[in-house]
Amino acid sequence: MSMTDNVADMLTRIRNAYKSKLINVSFPSSKIKTSILDVLQKEGYIKDYVTTQKNNISYTEVALKYSVNGEASICEIHRVSKPGKRVYSAIKDLKGYYNNMGIYILSTPYGVMSDREAHIKNVGGEVICKVF
Repeated sequence: MSMTDNVADMLTRIRNAYKSKLINVSFPSSKIKTSILDVLQKEGYIKDYVTTQKNNISYTEVALKYSVNGEASICEIHRVSKPGKRVYSAIKDLKGYYNNMGIYILSTPYGVMSDREAHIKNVGGEVICKVF
């Protein structure tokens, strides 16, 4: 079975790891995944991530973030734009996700960024996923 949507696989692994209360989760690495993880780390949804090489295949290990009470920092994480149906949005059409408590992650001409950063730069793009 071949994998057609690597980003959806990464998001699913992160979501399942939070549901299982795991400390770390790993998956094969790619540039787009690293860019998404940069945004998640910058916005405070994950602690850290490290990319390593094993048998000429690069893997990314993500340290998940929990509150003092043990609650996950990510309640929901969903893929919006899929390989079969791409979703593009102008920045004026993106309203705050969960009353600005969540974020959209966008792929723009200036790179992968959160909707907050896209509002500042006044740029739209492909809506990769939404996180709350």
